[in-house]
Amino acid sequence: MRYNERELLSLARQPAEKAAEIRMSVPKKGNVLKKRLVKLVVNFLFYFRTDEAEPIGALLLEHCKITKEEENVFSISFIEEPERKYCFECATEEQCQEWVEALKRASYEFLRRSLIFYRNEIQKMTGKDPLEQYGISEEARFQLGAHRE
Repeated sequence: MRYNERELLSLARQPAEKAAEIRMSVPKKGNVLKKRLVKLVVNFLFYFRTDEAEPIGALLLEHCKITKEEENVFSISFIEEPERKYCFECATEEQCQEWVEALKRASYEFLRRSLIFYRNEIQKMTGKDPLEQYGISEEARFQLGAHRE
């Protein structure tokens, strides 16, 4: 996926589906947990130093695995790079569960499956493919059973 820094910064400034100050650790920095502002926007998870407006990092929630590790801890790892694992420690079990659910709903795979489901439901109700008007109805990524490379 291609994007430029200006587009990414613009996206980071959009209203978040979910945001909170939680503790996180990043790969290559050891298991040191630091307090960060974490902000979910569409299928990007941005993280900021708590006193700065610009993100210090962003995770694209594509081909990733969101795992509940411990009571208040969850992680994000990437299927093609399992050693690239980000850990997050929440204040409560409830907050942790909310983050896990929100992140799973924001993943590309979930969004793609939802689009296919609603596309099929609309087609059953109307007899027309709603993607046809955009000229994308035959694209492999919008087909059931197709996987994006």
